[in-house]
Amino acid sequence: MSTNSEAKPDKISDEQLLRASRSFEAMMLSQIDISAKLANDLKHAIRIGMAVLALIAISILVLLLTLSSQINRISDVVLDMNTNFSSVTVRMDHMSQYIDSMAKRVALLQLMDEQTAGMKQEIATINDSMASMRETIGSMSAKVTNVRQSVDGMSVSISRMDDQVQLMAADMQYMAKPARSINKMFPLP
Repeated sequence: MSTNSEAKPDKISDEQLLRASRSFEAMMLSQIDISAKLANDLKHAIRIGMAVLALIAISILVLLLTLSSQINRISDVVLDMNTNFSSVTVRMDHMSQYIDSMAKRVALLQLMDEQTAGMKQEIATINDSMASMRETIGSMSAKVTNVRQSVDGMSVSISRMDDQVQLMAADMQYMAKPARSINKMFPLP
């Protein structure tokens, strides 16, 4: 009999078993609540992150569109200036020819020899001025060419930025896949 009395205290009573199952149930419910809260927080964080990335992508797109339109305007203005400089050069050449022909005609008049000498000096000064103007126009044409090359370089850079934005959009789509899976598993009400 002493062996039976020793074996009975090792048995768990129904009340102890009930308390243990209630505490286990409470722990499981609290763990489920915590995991649900964490899942909701994760969903909200992913949504906020996607919204921020979308805003960044939109702002980069607006910036690229603005830069592209400004580059087109600058290119148009530079081309217009180049055309105007070419026409000015042609007109200056015509003026130089006219002045040369006037100098020849004035030299033929003997009564105006003294006046023609002064006019020849003035024409020489004008020719020098025109030569310096041609040099200035030549340097301006070189500067316009440099500006055009800079604009071409900017166009290439913007094209590369556009490629990067497209890559960022693809990365955003790739990063959004896990969020979509979570959203399918836990749809929003």
